[in-house]
Amino acid sequence: MPDNQTATLYRMVLPDHTCPFGVRAKELLEQNGYDVEDRILSTRSDVDAFKEDQGVQTTPQIFIDGERVGGADDLEEYLSKQAAG
Repeated sequence: MPDNQTATLYRMVLPDHTCPFGVRAKELLEQNGYDVEDRILSTRSDVDAFKEDQGVQTTPQIFIDGERVGGADDLEEYLSKQAAG
């Protein structure tokens, strides 16, 4: 279990759509003791620019200790490995 580790979460929250994977990622991080720096991508152009800048196809994207963990599924795998020690 991390000791006050911070995770940065980039997720899509548009006026007509909140990405459920971003919500799940935030909940997983909080449940696992992370302080979440929640970076909301609130327009389609913000989302597209972020994806292009990071070279990724999807949001959310999670960063822990400055390293990109990946998306929600990648986060689940990362956390299960952390729990296994």
